[in-house]
Amino acid sequence: MAKITIKPLGNRVLVEPMKAEQKTAGGLIIPDTAQEKPQKGTVIAAGKGKKDEEMEVKVGDIILYGKYAGTELKYEGKDYLIMAQSDILAIL
Repeated sequence: MAKITIKPLGNRVLVEPMKAEQKTAGGLIIPDTAQEKPQKGTVIAAGKGKKDEEMEVKVGDIILYGKYAGTELKYEGKDYLIMAQSDILAIL
């Protein structure tokens, strides 16, 4: 994992989404236009939290988040999401 210089503020986290499934369980290839948006990712950076809300996730955690959670951003050719900790559903 390369060092990233983006530092989320407050209760925000920077997530690298996992790749979308490209094959079905039966082995059929799913075209790019029909692939589901990934809902799992790895926490790359996390803010310090807020006074009334501790950070429960840490760098390296694999998380599950809502389908439309966060804001997409492209940095140095890679896709990331930045979202509030409250958008995270679970730590896997």
